[in-house]
Amino acid sequence: MSDLIPAASSSMWSALLKTLARGGPEEVPVVLAQAVVDQPGVDAVTLLRASPPEWEVLAAVGKTAPIELAAEALDAGRPCVQGEWSAAPLAGGVEVLLVRPAIEAGDLANLADLVGSCLAAGARLKSLQGKAERSATLLDLSRQWRLSDDLGQLLQSMADAACRLFDSDRASIFLWDSKSATLVGRPAIGIESGELRVPDSAGVVGEVLATGEPRRVSPGNDAHTIDHSIDAKTGYRTESLLAVPLQTASGEKLGVFELINKQSAPGFSLADQEGLLEFAEHASAVLAATQEFESLLERQELYVQEQASAIQLVGECPAIQALRSTVQRVADTDLSVLILGENGCGKEVVARLLHYNSKRRSAPFVAVNCAAIAETLLESELFGHEQGAFTDARETRAGKFELADGGALLLDEIGDMSLGGQAKLLRALEERKVVRVGGSVEIPVNVRVLAATNQDLAKLVREKRFREDLYFRLNVVTLELPPLRQRGDDLMLLADNFLRQFCRAAGRKKPVWTAEAKKLMAAHRWPGNVRELRNMMERLAYLSTGDKIESDDLAFIAAPNSGGDSLLDLGLPLGQATEEFQRRYIAQAIDQTRGNISQAAKLLGVFRTNLYRKMGSLGMEGHDAQE
Repeated sequence: MSDLIPAASSSMWSALLKTLARGGPEEVPVVLAQAVVDQPGVDAVTLLRASPPEWEVLAAVGKTAPIELAAEALDAGRPCVQGEWSAAPLAGGVEVLLVRPAIEAGDLANLADLVGSCLAAGARLKSLQGKAERSATLLDLSRQWRLSDDLGQLLQSMADAACRLFDSDRASIFLWDSKSATLVGRPAIGIESGELRVPDSAGVVGEVLATGEPRRVSPGNDAHTIDHSIDAKTGYRTESLLAVPLQTASGEKLGVFELINKQSAPGFSLADQEGLLEFAEHASAVLAATQEFESLLERQELYVQEQASAIQLVGECPAIQALRSTVQRVADTDLSVLILGENGCGKEVVARLLHYNSKRRSAPFVAVNCAAIAETLLESELFGHEQGAFTDARETRAGKFELADGGALLLDEIGDMSLGGQAKLLRALEERKVVRVGGSVEIPVNVRVLAATNQDLAKLVREKRFREDLYFRLNVVTLELPPLRQRGDDLMLLADNFLRQFCRAAGRKKPVWTAEAKKLMAAHRWPGNVRELRNMMERLAYLSTGDKIESDDLAFIAAPNSGGDSLLDLGLPLGQATEEFQRRYIAQAIDQTRGNISQAAKLLGVFRTNLYRKMGSLGMEGHDAQE
């Protein structure tokens, strides 16, 4: 058999190359065994791998080889002969080559080296192919994962992918809750809640979290470290596991990725460990981003809840109760709503109630005061503009419709919008698209439109000052707010509510109302409605000092009706009437503060020196005052 080695070498390498070219490295052991049998004088070959307590047959051609001879050769570390068979260990110290008939020890050792080299080449290629496939799979999975914003579905997808890639029976991702010192594992098959909670120092996963190092446990390697208490609950038996740390690029601990029970082998290999570490690196990046996203969502929902709880329609009069009922019915629809009422009666409060009680509550609420926008700027304000569209357009800017996309847009004081602006608004409402000033691209917008006004739109339509088609487009549902003077007992209910809030902010106990003060409140006409009432309660909370609100504290609301000529009755020119109003208003503030100029200045919202200067210009130097 002196020509066996050169002939076998040529045959083996040729067969190996053809096999690898076909992309089938798993076929290498069989191809090598056949290449040896094809040599003259050889009628049987077996390749075995030691897998205590069993032997794995990698390839067998011809008669069955004696297993005890393979064990003897492996233990001795050299070629051995038994009858018609000879055996030699391969270089890795795990596989054994058995040949029939027996050949010389030198030839057998050379043949074993040759087979071992070919096996190693096939194994290396198989490993490289596995890494390439795993990397391609990971890239594809990463793209899919980054599109997911549901943490539960993401964890399930990661576990399923890991089971496929690493031939694992089960997989769990343990996320670390540092505040409660707990590892939360999901998915957890067999656990009723679908998640497994363990102390962050428990078992193998606790060790991996603490050390940041991977761990492999198999039946013959530290099997006693497996915590079988969970198995007792689920009826599942953990035989082997692989756990690697999950952490961000900066080293922040996220948790542990665990695989349980390798299906095709007694335990997980070093190659599995390296592969799972790479897998965990990708998973960690996605999990960190997803957790941050969920945290932002939680904070946003908390903010939305705070905003919703802060918006209240206080009152028990029949009109307010009916209004509240209508708001509840239409809030979670996309119907356009027209809100009517005098200035200061709470139209924006109703608009916000509609928004925060709808499915759009997490999206923006944008309010636009149409009366405050010049006609030349209206289109830019509502629809946005492109850079260079006009002289001051130094950069591209989104309009209010785009900013409110997905949410609600309140068009306040809609009755004051010009006819040209109305035409442009109607087109945007009907087409649900906007085009920025200076642009040509139509931008789809999904916005619920709410409109508010203190004017009689129907009358404006008859007078041709408001477009009829826009009126009907906005007037799908009409909500009308009564003025404060028509709300009866709601006046004191609102006053107490505002006074309580402002006294809490001022750090003082809420004063009680005297009967005279209540009568004075009821007698006032409240031209500024709820806004005027709110401002007055804020003033009382910060400027009144007693534990009761007396009629004297409310002198400033009685002054316009307390006697004296009306400014209109005096027949003064506008400039003189303005000065006379300022004199009376300042005198009223000084009287309310019992001559204390510093407190009067605070009440009027000016500096003390500016108040003195204004009094001088109005000829009020002789007014009794004190510091």
